[in-house]
Amino acid sequence: MFRDLCFILLGYLLGSVLFARVWGKVVAGKDITQDAPDQNPGTTNAFRNGGVLCGLLTLVCDLLKGFVPVFLYLRTGSGPALGFVMAAPVLGHVFPVFSHFRGGKGIATTFGCLLALLPTVRPLAYMVLFFLFFSLILRISPNYYRTIAAYVCTEAALLLFAHNTAIITGFSLICLGIGFRMFTSREEKNDLEVKLLWTH
Repeated sequence: MFRDLCFILLGYLLGSVLFARVWGKVVAGKDITQDAPDQNPGTTNAFRNGGVLCGLLTLVCDLLKGFVPVFLYLRTGSGPALGFVMAAPVLGHVFPVFSHFRGGKGIATTFGCLLALLPTVRPLAYMVLFFLFFSLILRISPNYYRTIAAYVCTEAALLLFAHNTAIITGFSLICLGIGFRMFTSREEKNDLEVKLLWTH
């Protein structure tokens, strides 16, 4: 129990470090969220407003803060709290204690958590598949709706085809946190557009 709580706390605190702001200050000398319409402290704005190096460092760190707690938890003996350990870094990124609980969308951190589950491949495979499908085949825009569609479809696929209750619980908590963050986002929510690959 104590071990589980330590890993959950570790994940949440790591998640609460918004590396887009950290690397924006270090590399670009500014808060990269100030020039962004949605003020999102994430990888996209790190690339857009901080440059390639700032974006790459943010991407790697956001992946790692999801990966490290889950990986260490599994490698030191799993337990019933796996789902909460999975969710903690993402919820930390979305509701960071160090930034007045106003964080980013948690997409890169989600991928980091799912990478740590390998060789359990289905959760990661579903996420990659649906993001690619809604980006390249059935193209949903803007990104706000594409993200929601990818998460909802991944959740449905896990409920239908996965058999690990802890992983399903963890991803469900992630979906709830990100769903709340998306629906309360400051970004302008343009009209939904859906196009097939072969249409213009």
